[in-house]
Amino acid sequence: MSSSHSVEDRDWGYESDRRPAGARPTGQRPALWRAPFSAYYHREVGYALSGLPVAIAGFAVSIIMFCFGLGTFVTVLGLPVLGALTSTARGFGRLERARVRGMLALDVPGPEPVRQVRPGAWGAITARLGDAAGWKAVLYQVVMFPWAVFSFTVTLVFFLLGWGLTLYPLYHWIYKAYTPWGGLRLFDSLDDDGVRHFYEIQSVWQIAGVSFIGLVLVFLTTQLVRGVTNVNRVAVRGLLGR
Repeated sequence: MSSSHSVEDRDWGYESDRRPAGARPTGQRPALWRAPFSAYYHREVGYALSGLPVAIAGFAVSIIMFCFGLGTFVTVLGLPVLGALTSTARGFGRLERARVRGMLALDVPGPEPVRQVRPGAWGAITARLGDAAGWKAVLYQVVMFPWAVFSFTVTLVFFLLGWGLTLYPLYHWIYKAYTPWGGLRLFDSLDDDGVRHFYEIQSVWQIAGVSFIGLVLVFLTTQLVRGVTNVNRVAVRGLLGR
């Protein structure tokens, strides 16, 4: 005689989150003037950079399992594969919530455990196939993969560019010591008469100007990274939370 009961995530290798419903911030964002030097900002940068390998793994596993499950759907094998897909996606979702909690200072409670109505292995499989939270987690892995590539690229480029220009006065001497240039060369071209035209950063004011531009970029990058990671916060709330 069957009875309604819950299948806890730990039965499939994961433990469900035991936290109050509703996402809540666990840290306070620093003011703009101290953001570039705060641990909060560097955790956001770390999240954006470390998110790419995680996204690649989640996307690859989800696509492979979905295609294999769909391709073998007419056989008995396809249903367990698709059921395992939602379970695996829940595992990736748990990892992502942990990353958001630790690096983006946002605690997002996980979804409710899967409810199994029918007993036995077949009941567990059908419960997983009807798991809306599991399919939302699959959707997250697929939809957020391009965003992870974009976040990684934008964060890395602007972070390195900002600090690279800001610290230019410290390594300006390298150009004169080890290259034929008198400083950082911004462009170098030949006109139709064979005359070379170039522009190099050499004077004190030019060097100071480059450093100032870099410093402005450093502060603007903090807001850019915050905007990029805010998209992840919204997506985790909507697709991986309760």
